[in-house]
Amino acid sequence: MEDVIIEDGNLADLPQVLELIHELAAYVGHAEEVDNSVKQMEIDGFGACPIYGLYVARRGVDVIGAAIYYYRYSTWKGKRLYLEDLVVRSAERGKGIGKLLFETTLKKSLTENCSGMMWQVVKNNHRAIHFYEKYEANFDQDFMNCSLESADIKLLFNS
Repeated sequence: MEDVIIEDGNLADLPQVLELIHELAAYVGHAEEVDNSVKQMEIDGFGACPIYGLYVARRGVDVIGAAIYYYRYSTWKGKRLYLEDLVVRSAERGKGIGKLLFETTLKKSLTENCSGMMWQVVKNNHRAIHFYEKYEANFDQDFMNCSLESADIKLLFNS
């Protein structure tokens, strides 16, 4: 895995990132629900008022994973980082790439003084659920809204 780097995504990465999004949607049985485009992702992430951030896992010129996040506000908790998607190409899963992307995003929540990080996982994505359980994420009963509080994230990196 020494040949994999995690870095901020850029405009040139968006076509491959959108492919990953399509792959994830198909994997969880929702392929027909993706209607985003590279052009819209350019506007939303790299336009005058970016509304999301992006990390990519790169091997050479190939994007093999991505973490897409944005900030949300909780009246109970304050500023939160929301992980919209964490996806790794199917052929690359199980190699620690998702862990690198996830932990990079967790650290971002700390450097941005967020009170924690949240995300959702589709109930039938058992592999992802198992992944998040390793972090002792909190799960609710319906659409499995997940979070780690900033104190818990700090514990992960201070151990």
